[in-house]
Amino acid sequence: MSRRVRLEIETTRRGCLQSIAHKQVLYLTTIGRRTGLPRQIEIWFVVCGERFYLFAETGEAAGWVKNIRRNHKVTVRVGEWQLDAMARVLDRQADRKLWDNVAMMANHKYGWGEGLPVEVTPLGTPGIDQATVKTLP
Repeated sequence: MSRRVRLEIETTRRGCLQSIAHKQVLYLTTIGRRTGLPRQIEIWFVVCGERFYLFAETGEAAGWVKNIRRNHKVTVRVGEWQLDAMARVLDRQADRKLWDNVAMMANHKYGWGEGLPVEVTPLGTPGIDQATVKTLP
């Protein structure tokens, strides 16, 4: 791979999520834990680093959280971008600083930062591998 191509890929990786951080909602697709079928929700989000953070208002009772507990593979769509990713529910003890930081970011963006935070990491992080980013038609 040429130096120029590597530089273009690195530039895309660094700025990709920050370029869509201002959007209001994303579409998260999980795999249904009972049906095995795709389940899509519209949800608020914040970007911290090269990861998305979502908040489950009903905590562990949220169907999409239960789906993620069963299968960490998800798809995220924001505007014309679609990304394959892995999701994990933050742990209040182990992720205390991160939890507080992303809750503060959500409170600043939406006036609400309650709920159970879920971290969504695009495949290929750190940075986003070109193969996992698709521009929708």
